[in-house]
Amino acid sequence: MSTPPLFPRWLLRKPSEDAVARVFCFPYSGVGASMFNQWPQTFDGVEVCPIQLPARENRIRDAHFGTYEQLAADVVEALLPYLDRPFAFFGHCAGSLPAFETARRLADLGLPTPRRLVVSAQVAPHHCPNDRFLDMDDAALGAELAEITVARGGEPHPLLIELTLQVLHQDLAANRVYTRQEPVRLPSPVTVLQWSDDREITPEQMEGWRHYADDVRFTELEGGHYAFLSAPPALLSLLGDLAAPTPLGGP
Repeated sequence: MSTPPLFPRWLLRKPSEDAVARVFCFPYSGVGASMFNQWPQTFDGVEVCPIQLPARENRIRDAHFGTYEQLAADVVEALLPYLDRPFAFFGHCAGSLPAFETARRLADLGLPTPRRLVVSAQVAPHHCPNDRFLDMDDAALGAELAEITVARGGEPHPLLIELTLQVLHQDLAANRVYTRQEPVRLPSPVTVLQWSDDREITPEQMEGWRHYADDVRFTELEGGHYAFLSAPPALLSLLGDLAAPTPLGGP
């Protein structure tokens, strides 16, 4: 493995040596690691490590990752020094796909794998591509981005929306060509999150994840599609239990 990029690149901040465990969080299409700015840096000794993708925010001058497979190859090198204690991967919506690909690549290379992969509001890879954004024009995409901005506690600005649209188009191109012909089983257990008021995806659409590990758990949390942005206590509790170096509890 080559020397990992200097900070701040793939991670917003260097992981702490004092962390008991880590949760690496993958952003979804069109946005960067700041989408997790309402999350605490740590909870119950578990450190939140948002992953920063190229071509956005402080990496706006970096070339786009191209495909989820290439993204996984690149991010594995950056994360490897920090997989020295229990860790989990979390991805919401399209962010679940590079989280899965990274977990798969770690397993293929015989490297440490996540204590659990947590995928939220996303169909399984062999059912991709499946994203309502793929068929939207710029006006509809801009409206969605404005809604996301408000959900994150910000105020949508036309120039910011325009800049975000540029990277969103590149991210959607990666999403559009991504699929797997059949399920790929991981050594890591998988938790599939459904949100009670999510109108974008149904529990039935996520059933395909059942074939990706020997241990797959389906969990419903309260809230809509963007409820995870505020780091609700139930989500942090679930992630803390999964990442901590104590035996897993009940489903």
